[in-house]
Order: sequence, then C-alpha cells, then structure tokens
Amino acid sequence: MAHDHLVTVHANQANLAEQSSHHDIYAVIDLGSNSFHMLMVKVIAGSVQVIGRVKRKVRLAAGLNQQQILSNAAMTRGWECLALFAERLQDIPADNIRIIGTATLRLATNADKFLQQAEVIVGQKIQVISGEEEARIIYLGVTHTSTHHSKRLVIDIGGASTEVIVGTGHKPALLVSLNMGCVTYLERFFADDSLTSANFNSAIVAAEQQVQPLVKLYQEHGWQLALGASGTVQAMQEILISQGSDEHITLPRLELIMQQAIACQHLSSLNIIGLAQDRKVAFPAGLAILMALFRQLNIQKMILSGGALREGVLYSLLPQLHQSNVRNRTVQSLMIRYFIDQQHAYRVAEVATDLAAQLEPSWDLSDFDGHSLLHSSALIHEIGLLIEYKNHHHHGAYIITHAELPGFTRAQQQLLMALVHNHRADINTDIIAKQTMTSVLLGQRLTRILRLAVILSMRRKDEVLPQVKINSAGEQLTLSLPNGWLAQHPLMSAELEQEVLYQQQAGWQLLIS
Repeated sequence: MAHDHLVTVHANQANLAEQSSHHDIYAVIDLGSNSFHMLMVKVIAGSVQVIGRVKRKVRLAAGLNQQQILSNAAMTRGWECLALFAERLQDIPADNIRIIGTATLRLATNADKFLQQAEVIVGQKIQVISGEEEARIIYLGVTHTSTHHSKRLVIDIGGASTEVIVGTGHKPALLVSLNMGCVTYLERFFADDSLTSANFNSAIVAAEQQVQPLVKLYQEHGWQLALGASGTVQAMQEILISQGSDEHITLPRLELIMQQAIACQHLSSLNIIGLAQDRKVAFPAGLAILMALFRQLNIQKMILSGGALREGVLYSLLPQLHQSNVRNRTVQSLMIRYFIDQQHAYRVAEVATDLAAQLEPSWDLSDFDGHSLLHSSALIHEIGLLIEYKNHHHHGAYIITHAELPGFTRAQQQLLMALVHNHRADINTDIIAKQTMTSVLLGQRLTRILRLAVILSMRRKDEVLPQVKINSAGEQLTLSLPNGWLAQHPLMSAELEQEVLYQQQAGWQLLIS
C-alpha cells in the first residue's frame, strides 16, 4: 500500500511539473518578408527566459511579381520552414501560441493559398496584420524591452515594409507602415549584384520619396530618442562596435559604411568588418533605406532597441509582465534566480547612491544613465556567489555578459559587466577601457564608487554603517570617516588601506581620513 501511494505521489508530481512547464511556455512566430522567426520563452521569476530561437531566411517578398502574385517557389520555401517550426509547437499549449503574417502576406493576391496550407502544417490559425497594427505591435515590443521613458522615434526596416512610430511611454502617437523593405529594394536596386554609388543613390532617393510625406508631421511632434528595431540597425551596431566605435548610429557613420560596401563592388563579394554572413545579402538595401530616413527626418543618432514585433506579440500574451520599468523587472528577476541576498544588495545600492550624490556636483555621473547603472550593478554585484566565493566577481561578469537583459542596451550591459567584475580585488582597467560607451572616465568613476560602497557595507548590518563624507579634487577622492571610527574597526581599516593600494595600482588616487 505504502509503495503504491509513493508511486501515485511521484506520478502526480511529475504530471504537475509537466503541466507547469507547458503552462509557462509561450511561442511567437513572425512570418516576415525576409525571414521567418520563432521565439520561445518560459516565464521565470517575474521575467521571460528565452528557451529557443529559430530563424530561417525564406525571402518571401522575393517571390512577389509585379502583379503581386506570390510564386510557388516562395510559398514552398515558407511551407518547408513552417514544417520545421511545427515540431516544436506540438509541445506548447495552443493558447500560448501566436503566429502573425506581415507585409508580403498583406500584399500577395494569392496569400490565401499560402495560408491555407501553412495552417494545416502548424495546426494553428495565422493572423495577417495590417501595416498600422504591425507598427503598433513593434512599438509595444520596444517599450517592453527598453527602459527609456522619453518621447521616442522607433523605426523597423523589414523585408517589404518599414514602420515609423513616435510615442511616449507605452502609447504611440504617430504610426505608419511604408511599402519599402530590404528584400523588395534588393530586388529593385541591387539585383545586378553591383554595389555602386548609382545603385545606392537610386535606392536612397526612392526611399526618401516614400518618407517625405511624413516629415512635417513627425518633426512637429518631435522626439528625444531614436531607436532602431530592425536587423539592419542591429547589423550596423555590430559593424560599428567591431570597428572600434560606440553603439551610436549617425549619418556620417552610415555614409562611411556605404563607402566600404561600394569598395567591395559586388554584393557577392561584400566583406565589411563586423557584418555577419547571414546579413550580407539584404544589408545594402536596408542601409539605403536607413540613410534615407536619417536624411529626411534629420535623425542625429540612433541606438538599437531591445525588441520589436515578436516581443510585442509576446508581451500581449503576458499582461502580468506589463511593467513600465523594464530594467527593474530584469534586475529583480536576476536577484531571485541567482538567490542574491536582497537586503544586503539594497544596502550596498543605498550606500553607492549616497556616495554618488555627494560626488555629483564635481563628477558628472548622469551621462549614459550612470546613476541607474550604478544602482543596478550594486543590486547584482553578488550574482556570482551562487557558483563560489573566491572568484565570484569573475563568475558574475560572465553571467551578465551572456544573459539577456531587457532594459539595457548592449553597451550598458557591457558596463554593468565591467562594474561587477571590478567590484572587489584587483582592478582590471582593460575591461573598463574596452567599453563602447561614450566615456571610459564614467566607467572608472562608477567602479570606484561601487568598490567603496561594497567595503563600507561589508558587515552586512545597517546599524553599523558609518556616516561618511566623500569629495573629489579632479580624479582624487578623499573619504572621510567619523573620528576614532577606524581605530574601533580594524578590519574595515585594513580593507580601506588595501583599497587605496588597489586604486593606486589602477592609476587612481584615494585618500582616507
């Protein structure tokens, strides 16, 4: 009897675990004009963890003729891709799956033929969304993966359409979908395999004509931040960082990359440092469209957003994760998943915030969202303790480097890694110097503040935190403690003396009084 009872209990536990894992898994498929994408996530600790990404270059838009009839060859490529996706979908509850079609399936006069067979293959309904709805969902995906709250311009260059949105917070104010994309422009302007000034100029002029009617309305509305949500923008950022620049995309930098492409002469010979192999074919056309947008809308600089269409669809499935502060949600999830001592983490963050506030009049820490990044690094500085103590700062840096962190740009994630890596022991100045942010000096200053906050909080008790004052003369720091305090705390005194040496070895002067 007892044995039968245990078997039943174990079976029920297994069934509950199976149901739970299925219940928390979601899948979104985007039938794009260039690529089909499948994103699979699991909801863990109040955030999403990607458990699978599948991408296939289908180039559906290349199968459209002048009569907007989709070729059998293009449809077959799409069906074959969906047959691969279907294998994973069978393990996910139907209510947790969304499949959407975009520009090419909007344009194709025989889209019904493709959709009928596609739905048989995946066993799910496919929703073909309007251009306006696509723009709205893209904006939703950006807002739920980026931490910026300012008025923003969002641009997504797809295979057959380009969405341009302006909004504040979670609300888009202006949105439009333009009939131009990297696949259709590839077929129209670069089909002869030539990368010439004439081909680029023709593509840019055509794109500018599409954008021109928007200019007055969009510029009157204005924006404070420009975000790119497309593969073209991601490719540009990867190129810039590989070539030693920061993550900001500007028109002069776009023109420089265009000249590098023209120097290759042929699309089949395109070889730009930092350009991934799978992005090469559609990149020149996407670059031309992006340059037209920069010129017409007078965009000064742009960075890559954290998400777009797929993420927008995903978060529409997850209303429980609709939080305005994406960065906070990400950090909280990391603290739970890696069993960080939250009380101590907030203690260190409070000390770091106080030191930063005292230094702010002479040290500008607001650049690059410095105060927020300092706070975040303090909250997760012990993330590597789950692995072991001695090198936990190295383990933490590794985790942050390879984690998906919605709410942080790539460069901000790199800075977060550098701060966690350097919060204790020897200071690796090379990691700070290799940052792709706007100021290496900011990285040095934040590192020094975090290290002092960690030392001052080392007893892990609020009531023994000393009242300290800190000031700077240029880059020289002076930390002042209450009279007699160091004599009463010999271990803390020794730690601070050692810290003076660590910072001295890094070329920084720290005085303790």
